[in-house]
Amino acid sequence: MSVITPRPPTAQRPREATARRMGFRQRMGRWDVKVSPYLYISPFFILFAVVGAFPLLYTAFVSVHEWNLLGGQGEFVGLTNYRDVFAQPTFLKAIGNTFSIFALSSVPQVIAALALAAVLNANLRAKTFWRMGVLLPFIVAPVAVGLIFGRLFADDSGLVNALLTQVGLEPLGWHSDRLTSHIAIATMVNFRWTGYNTLIFLAAMQAVPQELYEAAIIDGAGRLRQFFSVTVPQLRPTIIFVIITATIGGLQIFDEPRLFDDQGLGGPSRNWMTVAMYMYDVGWGNQKNFGRAAAIAWLLFLIIIVVALVNFLVSRRIATSDSPRGAARLLARGSGDAGRTPAADATRPTTASKET
Repeated sequence: MSVITPRPPTAQRPREATARRMGFRQRMGRWDVKVSPYLYISPFFILFAVVGAFPLLYTAFVSVHEWNLLGGQGEFVGLTNYRDVFAQPTFLKAIGNTFSIFALSSVPQVIAALALAAVLNANLRAKTFWRMGVLLPFIVAPVAVGLIFGRLFADDSGLVNALLTQVGLEPLGWHSDRLTSHIAIATMVNFRWTGYNTLIFLAAMQAVPQELYEAAIIDGAGRLRQFFSVTVPQLRPTIIFVIITATIGGLQIFDEPRLFDDQGLGGPSRNWMTVAMYMYDVGWGNQKNFGRAAAIAWLLFLIIIVVALVNFLVSRRIATSDSPRGAARLLARGSGDAGRTPAADATRPTTASKET
């Protein structure tokens, strides 16, 4: 007769404790997989919340309150500040000035930067010298640029009017006429930012595969055809980026029109006062009304979003939507037709002959 001795209860305790420890580690492992990616990218969101989202939301809070520079926060007024801003004719004139200077500066600036980048991407002597040379205007201080161009476009003793007089033209009122003042300010903006955008386009052109140009040459494409059929479609993401950044900077323009004359108030009848200058004048000028200035800031923010979206949709159509297919066709032609002579093409059987 055999006797079965039960196991002592103490023998199962280490196994249960081990199972509990393994379960906790597994749970920690799952939490690590889920939470760690968010912790890795959290510094960006924390920084954005501090320097981006908080000022934006605080400006919205100020815009719906009566807020004076000296008296501080007042009562809640809702959308009264926005209605007051729209009721002032200077605001609408500032919007027109901003869009005029933006159109005169951004469009020629992007076109000139693209053309300069194509020239600098060619085989030139002293490439580094020319490429660094286009960046020199960008490192010049905006105050110096404003003072220099303010003297160049002076109405009475400016160099530009002197040159116009030498060629038999009438001198222009760069500070008295609205359109000519916008052209002068746009020239200052183009002087500073064209070289910067040129280097961005040049960096993107360096990444275009050389096989595409070789295939285009085999197809008989000239320099101009290569530029519009290969270079521009391949630069579509970079062109969109430059256009959007130029839109944001162009609608926030402040330094150049502010320094165009000694007073910095936008000239006679506010001929070149931009929205950013008007916001500064409302907040820290005669009105000293932070509530209205915050309302102008939010209106400018909404205008920039709308214009940036429109520019994004328009710039997507600059290059053909099937540019990758075109590049693939060029590569296929370059790899398949390389070394083939026209005589060989003439003797090649067509699709119809194959079918027959």
